[in-house]
Amino acid sequence: MLTRMRSKETIRRSHISGTHRRIPMTTDHDAIKGPVDATRTPRYAEPSTFARLPRLDEVSRADVTVLGVPFDSGVSYRPGARFGPGHIRAASKLLRPYNPALDVHPFGAQQVADFGDIGVNPFDIQEALATVDGAVTDLRKDGSTVLTLGGDHTIALPILRSLARDHGPIAVLHFDAHLDTWDTYFGAPFTHGTPFRRASEEGLIDLERSQHIGIRGPLYSKKDLEDDAVLGFQVIRSDDYEVDGVASIVERMRRRLDGGPVYVSVDIDVLDPAHAPGTGTPEAGGMTSRELLNTLRGLVGLNVVGADIVEVAPAYDHAEITGIAAAHVAYELLSVLAINASSASGRAGRREALRQAAYVTK
Repeated sequence: MLTRMRSKETIRRSHISGTHRRIPMTTDHDAIKGPVDATRTPRYAEPSTFARLPRLDEVSRADVTVLGVPFDSGVSYRPGARFGPGHIRAASKLLRPYNPALDVHPFGAQQVADFGDIGVNPFDIQEALATVDGAVTDLRKDGSTVLTLGGDHTIALPILRSLARDHGPIAVLHFDAHLDTWDTYFGAPFTHGTPFRRASEEGLIDLERSQHIGIRGPLYSKKDLEDDAVLGFQVIRSDDYEVDGVASIVERMRRRLDGGPVYVSVDIDVLDPAHAPGTGTPEAGGMTSRELLNTLRGLVGLNVVGADIVEVAPAYDHAEITGIAAAHVAYELLSVLAINASSASGRAGRREALRQAAYVTK
């Protein structure tokens, strides 16, 4: 369990605090600190936080906290996702403060801050899972929503454990080439291919509202799909985008998820290797980055209580293709959270959220 990790004495950083001019935010929350102004400080300069946002110890509180989990001891093929959080942050330096697709300032409508990376045991998976659970739980104590940068997909399990203690069973929206509901690998129950089976067995998942999107590629047997349905998931295949289009997928997604809390888990290998080569288990025939970003925009108005972006392995990336895609996924998720937070303030906000949702499905 983490204990008050927000002081500068506890969290050491290599860059100097407060030396960069930040973009002034037009918002009801005068104290909000936005990203460093790229028109005054070069993007390739410090700080090295996500989107050059303030560190968590530089703000009094955060509506959304970006958390890095550099862990990949659960992978079954290519290692390297432990270096994913830093790679995503590096690629996020080109993000700008206004999202025209959703007409929102994701860093101005809410306070977003970067906690940095937590240290997890690379040799003891169960201890690592407990550390992630404790970190997420601690960061959520003040009402902050946690956006996690992985790391491999094993880390989704402890995050769901933390959330379910407050929300009960949660609808999991899982973007991935793979089901990740297999039982074991080499007899090991906690791997990046098993988190959602364990989560379902532990009662963390809403069996009537959870969904995979982007599934494709070969399986071990037909029984994989049969077991997956029993565990609570509905499947939207990658090929469905070619047949039905984004608007239809978003409609099906919203119909499935509506009515309660939603956790969004994005394995970057949901994208085709042309759009995300830097990942551990690539599969041909995946989504484009445009399809993924437009689908995520369809979450406006739903009760998103947390999210992760996992399986970015920079050693296999080229020209930051995968890191850039992952950074933009995070940006769209932050934009959705900003609109949803505004919608919670009253009926007018709710109508605006529904208007935005209608916009992205056209």
